[in-house]
Amino acid sequence: MSAAAASPPAIAAPGGIASALRRPGTLTIWRWELRKLIAQKRTYLGLAIGMVFPLLFVVAQHLRHHHGHEGGNIFFAQITQSGLATPVLTLIFEGAFFLPLAVVLVAGDIVATEDGNGTLKTILTRSVDRGQVFAAKTLAALTYAAVVVFVSAIVATIAGVASWGFNHVTTFSGSVVPPGEALLLVLAANACYLIPIAAVVSIGVLLSTVTHNSAAAVVGTLAVTLVLALIPVIPGLEGAKPYLLTTEYNSWQGLLRTPTDWGPILHSLWVCALYAVPCLAGAYLVFLRRDVAGG
Repeated sequence: MSAAAASPPAIAAPGGIASALRRPGTLTIWRWELRKLIAQKRTYLGLAIGMVFPLLFVVAQHLRHHHGHEGGNIFFAQITQSGLATPVLTLIFEGAFFLPLAVVLVAGDIVATEDGNGTLKTILTRSVDRGQVFAAKTLAALTYAAVVVFVSAIVATIAGVASWGFNHVTTFSGSVVPPGEALLLVLAANACYLIPIAAVVSIGVLLSTVTHNSAAAVVGTLAVTLVLALIPVIPGLEGAKPYLLTTEYNSWQGLLRTPTDWGPILHSLWVCALYAVPCLAGAYLVFLRRDVAGG
């Protein structure tokens, strides 16, 4: 019998095959990441921001007098006529700063917290693929962002309807929409708002991966969005406004017109992709090359 025939190559193989079979999938790791978020305090801080602002807004409207179209927004004139005007107005006000802040608290921490706790080394030395871990963390951050946005919308809607009723509303184009359709438009508007928010999350994930520091990632992401918001007011830079991430915070308003104006929403898709894709690609490459031995 030849040496080649006598050697049993199958002896070492089962261990490798078994290890591969035991390797968890991306969705399993995603569930692990979500369980981690549930156990972290800053998760609830972001949710609190999304919930408290609508409640404070409703209380403030009860304590003040209303004088028609304030700020040129038709929904202000309807604030005491239909509770469905409340989630529209709160999205306008929250969308510029408070909701991005809430989601960045987790996005900026999603990788950096593992560095701070010294657990990233343990995770990356397990029989899991680094790409899977990165994908799961990104999905967890995006999931959290969606939860915060919709929880805020639900609280605003319940508080508004409880205060002023489930009545029809008038859209930006002057069309009267029945309450059922208006509620669907509110939900769709918040879904469209997730487009720029996903780009904000991507910036947070990049800085969380690169800086290894949660505070630096959170502050850095907010600083980036602040700079982008200030660019249009700088003389000579007004032309950059259509290509700024912060401009896309209001792209969802095209849904509240008759007929629906899809232009701003489609524009938001590719503009936000210009921010999100390079950030996630850069974060992915850095994560793959992470020095496990160094922590």
